[in-house]
Amino acid sequence: MSHAENPFGNDADRYAIWDMLVTRDIAAFVTADWSMVAGDFDEPRFLGIHAHNSPNPDEWNAAFPTLAEYKAEWLRQAHETAAVKFAEPLAAGIHRATSLTEIDITGDVALARKKFDGRIAKADGSFDVLNWQTLYFCRKVDGRWKISGFVGYMKYR
Repeated sequence: MSHAENPFGNDADRYAIWDMLVTRDIAAFVTADWSMVAGDFDEPRFLGIHAHNSPNPDEWNAAFPTLAEYKAEWLRQAHETAAVKFAEPLAAGIHRATSLTEIDITGDVALARKKFDGRIAKADGSFDVLNWQTLYFCRKVDGRWKISGFVGYMKYR
């Protein structure tokens, strides 16, 4: 199974969460199109924690106290990435580096563990290295899974 294939074909809830956090997120990011993921957030409950690649929670902060602040940073990163010339398709490279195989669900709450571990070849011969992990907190709202928050940019490996 490729990294672009949803591994949860027999589980509707996990399938929906994986599709939201992998398929739609990557497609939106590579096109810098926030509208593709805007409906995936539980805006009133949203909180994003930035771990600054540190294993020490004392160094983490609530960098994204609102969805608007996270959206601004997400778009900044998407536009910055779009300006880079890659030697391979960006979406394929991100899919290859992305792993989401563990999703714990308790009632209408889920914890998803998304890991990034890989590199994407740039046209200049260098590489964009992806090496961090994110814990997503999701809630089922009106029958649909949404992101209520995350602890992101956590040290991985």
